[in-house]
Amino acid sequence: MTSISYLTNTLLPLHIRRFRPSLSTLSCSLASDVDPTPNSYFPKRGQTLELVCESLAFKGKGLCKVTQTGFVVLCDRALPGEHFIGRVTRKKGNYAEVTKVKTITPPRDIVDAPCVYAPYCGGCKTQNLSYEAQLRAKEEQVRDLLIHVGKFSLQHLQLHAVLKPIVPCRIQFHYRNKMEFSFGPQRWLPKESLQDRIVDDDTNENYALGLHAPGFFDKILNVDNCLLQSHPANKVLAAVQECWRDPQLGFSPYNVHSHKGFLKHLMLRTGRDVTTDQPEVMVNFVTSSYKPELLKFLVDKVSVFPEVVSVINNVNTSVGNTSVGEEEYTLYGKSSITETLRGLTFQISANSFFQTNTYQAEVLYKLIEDCAGVKGDDSEIVLDLFCGTGTIGLTLARSVRHVYGYEVVPQAITDARLNAKINGIQNATFVQGDLNKIDENFGKNFPKPDIVISDPNRPGMHIKLIKFLLNLRAPRIVYVSCNPATCARDLDYLCHGVEEKNIEGCYKLISLQPVDMFPHTPHIECVCLLELQ
Repeated sequence: MTSISYLTNTLLPLHIRRFRPSLSTLSCSLASDVDPTPNSYFPKRGQTLELVCESLAFKGKGLCKVTQTGFVVLCDRALPGEHFIGRVTRKKGNYAEVTKVKTITPPRDIVDAPCVYAPYCGGCKTQNLSYEAQLRAKEEQVRDLLIHVGKFSLQHLQLHAVLKPIVPCRIQFHYRNKMEFSFGPQRWLPKESLQDRIVDDDTNENYALGLHAPGFFDKILNVDNCLLQSHPANKVLAAVQECWRDPQLGFSPYNVHSHKGFLKHLMLRTGRDVTTDQPEVMVNFVTSSYKPELLKFLVDKVSVFPEVVSVINNVNTSVGNTSVGEEEYTLYGKSSITETLRGLTFQISANSFFQTNTYQAEVLYKLIEDCAGVKGDDSEIVLDLFCGTGTIGLTLARSVRHVYGYEVVPQAITDARLNAKINGIQNATFVQGDLNKIDENFGKNFPKPDIVISDPNRPGMHIKLIKFLLNLRAPRIVYVSCNPATCARDLDYLCHGVEEKNIEGCYKLISLQPVDMFPHTPHIECVCLLELQ
């Protein structure tokens, strides 16, 4: 199965190698703390360099060039147009990674980030870049990956208007319906704040509840308010922060090194009551053991909010960092919350998958429906791959003969069947199975589809599944991707084939529509329409 390491070691260098370096990118005077012009074209670890950020690349890192040589490096939190000093931290083949030391000239389109945690939190790396510039950067990244990884010519993309302008997100803050915060025994502080630390490291006041500091699995940035989650969820977070450190309550945060402690995670999910359209909040305390009497104070504290209709306790006894428990208990209210999407009602349990941005999911699913181009005469068969809880397939089921959905997660399949029942949909069949491990028997238990929907996770589709689709030869494929790099690779395979494996492509890329699902983050969603040649 394709992994993220494959992306960083293969796709990313390929993408970067296409940027042909010039020997004089900019004629700027060198800063005094920059090393003299390097003897070698390839910089060394620890070397300081003068850099200019040209664009944003994989995971939102700045793609930069050394001003003296044009050698390409990546820098976290560097923004387009920024002229800065960077220190080389890693050297990887044809590119290097640097850490920003200081800015010489600020980026183009810079704005003031409204969140106080933006300089340190890993969630909103581009909050200080204007939203219009964020959209341009994401659109450029998709275009470059289509050309350099997908092997589609720029002339072809422009001539046939294949690449569409990115769809912006109307709501740029408070759009997330799910956030997960972690408890920790010692809060992480940025270097500039360490001198202000007056709290004894051994006191409860140094406990943290928040988000992981970028690059650390064991360091927590304490967060009192997150501008990405809903207002009711922020009220719950503030209420928990107000009291959980009180030593008289007996709470202890989980220590990932000693594997001791009670509180692991606080997960907050927001939905809507389908009758009143008012927000519903689920509070999920993930703990290392089941002690409802200990949690009672926190349950009482958060249940006073009228929006809180469910308090859940997931018990996770493993040493891993997952929030999914081996056991689940309902401590207050309902065991699930509801949400509506494209006119359908969905039950959302503590660990079920649901699109994180409900507002933009409406836009995304409308685009998928338009790409699918269903006739509406109840004659077509839809194959819904990586169906999750059935949200996409169920929105199409009203206009087709039958939907067959496949998903590896058993709980997701259970939720998909429940969602079909809730909405009175009887022409949808959901099957649990690993699409990365299909054999020659796959496809024999459903009729040939007219439309295939494929919505894989970040690693994209396994070559076995791509070979199956090429042999299946469905008239239309709607490929929905949360990773434009693996998306471009899979489009290349489906359209151009894989010569070294004697695989011939048989599809034509009709359109690719980027969608901004998560403003201020590097994530990009793409909806692609392919038609059989």
